[in-house]
Amino acid sequence: MSTSRSLTPSRRGILAAGGALGIGALLAACGGGKDSAGADGDAKTGPWSFTDDRKQKVSLPHTPRRIVAFTGTAAALHDFGIDDQIVGVFGPTKLKNGKPDPQAGDLDVDKVTIIGNAYNQFNVEKYAALRPDLLVTNMYEPDALWFVPDDSKDKIAKLAKSVALTSSRTPLIKIIERYAELAGSLGADLKATKVTDAKARFEKASAALRKAAKAHPVKVLACSGSPDLFYASNPGINADLMYYKSLGVDLIVPDHLDKGGYFESLSWENADKYQADVLLLDNRTATLQPKDLAAKPSWAKLPAVKAGQITPWSSEPRFSYAGAAPLIESLAKAIEGAKKVK
Repeated sequence: MSTSRSLTPSRRGILAAGGALGIGALLAACGGGKDSAGADGDAKTGPWSFTDDRKQKVSLPHTPRRIVAFTGTAAALHDFGIDDQIVGVFGPTKLKNGKPDPQAGDLDVDKVTIIGNAYNQFNVEKYAALRPDLLVTNMYEPDALWFVPDDSKDKIAKLAKSVALTSSRTPLIKIIERYAELAGSLGADLKATKVTDAKARFEKASAALRKAAKAHPVKVLACSGSPDLFYASNPGINADLMYYKSLGVDLIVPDHLDKGGYFESLSWENADKYQADVLLLDNRTATLQPKDLAAKPSWAKLPAVKAGQITPWSSEPRFSYAGAAPLIESLAKAIEGAKKVK
């Protein structure tokens, strides 16, 4: 099942930023990459294994040298120091103007082979040609590999083993720690200055957000806009929102969640159901932004909009300290400058 980039934002939409969602695409961990010359000559040698969040232990005769990953996953691993081992990516990688998609983070998108820039663009032939040792991606729903199309999942599964890390229903910090664990197993130096500095920045940002939330007890609604519907997101299931809430941010919890539990979909006539002081607005290119929403009378009437208290929300965060720190800093700044609107 899939949802086009222009349709409702959810984990059948709200998480399908760079394309649509193929939830239900479980890749069986069968087959394996060929023991080919590695892209990273410094990668650790010898037997390698890792137990992913499906509780599947993936084992190979050597540390994976040729990794293909969902773009955001690759970007997070890159933040921890995995670089040359990443030979291919799938998912939102380049924008129409050729620049890197925000989900690519600091990944050099010109160094990797893009085997699909949106959902259902996963090119199995290109994937096979890369001779992958391992496929790595997120998992928003149990046993569902993010951006791996249902119609080709069996072919993909035969070409290399896969690792999936959970991306929802678990606080952001816990997911980042799992990414660090995977990166470490792949040979990353978790004590490198780049990593420790990013972690220090993350911790400083988290402390600042906790302080801001306590000093400015404003109500925050994480939301997303489409032409026909306004989505109020659930801080009990989105990893980043769960973490922000644990730091004291007063995030509104929708009371009539849609199937899946990620959000409540509201008609624009009912967009004012929740009285928020600050709107944390989904900023992906698949969703409507303030300039697009300005023509909607119900949007313009929202108290937070009138007060100019709207801040961007990267609803598909990069699961690394380097990726998450700027997002936390941005929210802390928005709350520090906010006031109650009613």
